[in-house]
Amino acid sequence: MRILKSSFAVVERRAEHAVKFFYSHLFWHNPGIRDLFPASAEDMERQRDRLFAALTHVIAHLEDESLLPYLRDLGRDHRKFLAGPEHYAAVGSSLLAALAATSGDAWNPDVEKAWAEAYQVIADAMTAGADESEDPPWWDAEVVRHVQYGQDIGVLTLRPHAPLRHLPGQYVSVSSDRVPTTWRTYSIGNAPRPDHTVDLHVSRIEHGRLSNALVREVRPGDVLRLGAPGGRLTFRRDEDRPVSFIAAGTGWAPIRAMLEELAQQPPDQDVRLFVTARDAAHLYDRPLIDAWEAARDWLAVTYITPAPGQHRNQATDRLATALGNRGLWPDQDVYLSGPPLFIEATSGLLEELGARPGRIFYDSIPATGRDGAGGRPLGFGEWFLNRPAPHWHNPSGRAPRNY
Repeated sequence: MRILKSSFAVVERRAEHAVKFFYSHLFWHNPGIRDLFPASAEDMERQRDRLFAALTHVIAHLEDESLLPYLRDLGRDHRKFLAGPEHYAAVGSSLLAALAATSGDAWNPDVEKAWAEAYQVIADAMTAGADESEDPPWWDAEVVRHVQYGQDIGVLTLRPHAPLRHLPGQYVSVSSDRVPTTWRTYSIGNAPRPDHTVDLHVSRIEHGRLSNALVREVRPGDVLRLGAPGGRLTFRRDEDRPVSFIAAGTGWAPIRAMLEELAQQPPDQDVRLFVTARDAAHLYDRPLIDAWEAARDWLAVTYITPAPGQHRNQATDRLATALGNRGLWPDQDVYLSGPPLFIEATSGLLEELGARPGRIFYDSIPATGRDGAGGRPLGFGEWFLNRPAPHWHNPSGRAPRNY
């Protein structure tokens, strides 16, 4: 384990070079594989980010019991790319070549042996996950309803051609023929329904090809592809502790799904929902939330927005104040959903307030870029100033449009 971590520390300093070398080597020696990857340069940049994020996750969790389930889920999910044994072998060869080229004098036979053995464990776990799954590689799903809020957010209701088994709080990867070979992850915004339909809440990214297509172009009758449901942001009923849900942006979707599940068997404990937005007009689902709060005596809702006329950054200060007033964090379970940097900052704040790290639940999806001065990560307040993707929808024209 130690030799892998020390070796990876060297590679991290030249991460961009390592990843570009990997893909150049892979495509040069296996030209047929190139067709399985996105065609656009922008999407390939995202693919490079995801590769290194996954590799970082593996190295960081080498001794964690969650690693093998993670790898099996990854293998199951990669079936949508039509990945087979020959692809795993090709990837392994190119990965070792990239690590060797990037490590310089730090690369030696012992390091090479350690990486080769580690990759075999990774490939075996992913292959086992793919082989064990009884699900199809993907689900074709017809769009049966499309509601657009303003210009930049859409809620799509899909009817999969085969039942899609999922838990409230999980997400799926999505692809459309309008943007071939491109997949993006979106949370499912509902608990399982008898008719098997699912809702996806999509924020449009300024230059995001798939999000633009889903929000502004897709119409009822279109067919999308859905990958296998994943994620572990699911409600725990093992103990009757007070619960806080904190949602930002379309991070509301998985929280909404868990609240729907809770309503089917109302809890005995107090449940508090914090919904955060840069402006009151960004609260696209507020009528539903208000109706839920009125009908459920166990639910209390706090909306967090800037004061009228104040900068949107004030929302973060108000959220921090509201969380501080909540109190008793060591005794609570917390479910957190929103953009990655928001999750990172808010979870850190909650720990400072006394929340136990093991009781703060969220799905960790790495950000694909760095914003802010000098390329550093955005701080808790700066997140609202320089929004990373996915971003809040434009509040103009808030009334939904049905297609």
